[in-house]
Amino acid sequence: MPRYFAFLRGINVGGHRIRMDRLRELVEALGFAQVETFIASGNLIFSSPSHDVDAMEGRIGDHLHAALGYEVTTRIRSQSELEAIAAFEPTEPAQSDQSMYVMLLAEEADGELRQGLDGLSTDTDRFEFSGREVYWLIRGKVSESPLFNMNLAKMTGGVSTTTRNLTTIRRLLAKYPAPE
Repeated sequence: MPRYFAFLRGINVGGHRIRMDRLRELVEALGFAQVETFIASGNLIFSSPSHDVDAMEGRIGDHLHAALGYEVTTRIRSQSELEAIAAFEPTEPAQSDQSMYVMLLAEEADGELRQGLDGLSTDTDRFEFSGREVYWLIRGKVSESPLFNMNLAKMTGGVSTTTRNLTTIRRLLAKYPAPE
């Protein structure tokens, strides 16, 4: 069965707390196999015979909303998609003090989202787009970015997304390499 990686928004942040064993139970109840979590911030690994990512995102998001009482944006990527994300190289060489974050979208960024994020670019922050991902490159620490305290929904013009540090994505793949 194919392996998938689900990235959940709003897990163990903003007063929304859930134990990882409970999160695994909730996802296993949907019939997914080999469910695991990676760090306590809403990263799930699971197997499913389905290839319908949109349906899986909807099922997980709806089930977690019903169980937890708040909306949980869910973005799923396949093994090969996650490998492509991890291999990302910015168009300008990365600086040694640069942080990189990945915004995972449901679909490719449209012109309005691209224009909105490009309009937020500064000497500290810039954005690059590839497929269903937006790469947020920050010179220095994320907490030093003028965008750090901006609400993600406001930053993206209301587009539903979840964000991960590219280092976390790479660590996740190191722990869960493609089966041979």
